[in-house]
Amino acid sequence: MRFIGLAGWSGAGKTTLLTRLIPELRRRGLSVSTLKHAHHAFDVDTPGKDSWEHRAAGAAQVLVASAKRWALMTEHRDAPEPGLRELLAQLNPVDLVVIEGFKREAHPKIEVHRAANGKPWLHPEDARIGAVASDVAPPAGAPPWVALDDIPAIADAALRLAVAQV
Repeated sequence: MRFIGLAGWSGAGKTTLLTRLIPELRRRGLSVSTLKHAHHAFDVDTPGKDSWEHRAAGAAQVLVASAKRWALMTEHRDAPEPGLRELLAQLNPVDLVVIEGFKREAHPKIEVHRAANGKPWLHPEDARIGAVASDVAPPAGAPPWVALDDIPAIADAALRLAVAQV
């Protein structure tokens, strides 16, 4: 599987870009999955649901299935948080995995930057950023720039920068 990351500060528009990028990649005939890093407190389950009760009782994994979808929840408990490569290995094979977050992990990325956030650029500190998608041109010496609303050009950059999992 090939993968590429979208990295940026909170509020830069990573999720918005991703929800526009997926249809463009699918239009090009690619199968796409995503991997999103979440905050520590996130949960897909809620107290009172049977699956939550199973996990609270100590189940290591809970698989919830219906006619439309299934979801597998795995508890870390005292184990360390899994790394990016370990999580990628959990996905079924597709043409491209787009990673949202994991900005500190070592993988190829497109920086998503929005000037109104007032946050610093990531690319000066991360040599793995191979392109910048922003609403303003980056400073001189930055990786190639693509306008934040030019989804076909961002798709081209993603495919150019994506690498196979090792």
